[in-house]
Amino acid sequence: MTDTFVVSEETLWDALHDVPDPELPHISLIDLGVILRVELDTQAAFARVLLMPTFLGCPALEMMRDMIRERLEQFDITVQVDVTDEQIWTSDRISEEGRRKLEEAGIAPPAPNNQNNTIMLLEPAPCPHCGSRKTSLESAFGPTLCRAIAHCRDCKQPFEQFKPL
Repeated sequence: MTDTFVVSEETLWDALHDVPDPELPHISLIDLGVILRVELDTQAAFARVLLMPTFLGCPALEMMRDMIRERLEQFDITVQVDVTDEQIWTSDRISEEGRRKLEEAGIAPPAPNNQNNTIMLLEPAPCPHCGSRKTSLESAFGPTLCRAIAHCRDCKQPFEQFKPL
């Protein structure tokens, strides 16, 4: 008699919590909200993961695809990871846990998206180091396309600010 292990979609979602964002390793791809859907065919031992990029030109997309595939193939299934534009990622998809982890890492989480498709200037974010609202945007161009550089006038610390999209 052979033991057959049938993986569930829930198991795959749980496993994806272990896959960190390559540029923000303290936050998972799940908490970042870039996984749109997991499709599982248990008969074929096949899973398809739909990944939404934060930016279409995100340089970490291939690395994310590889990390997802590597993590889920541990369940002895074939995994296909597709980048999708079926839905557009917005920073509102970042979970509360993800926002907390961003702040713990010294990155100000984004403000809620305005949902009206106007281009907003970045509002000063509260300082993730001291909580002060006396902050200013130093540069809209941070280390990646999705982050900006801000400065706190109270604690004098620079910090990254995640851009709302």
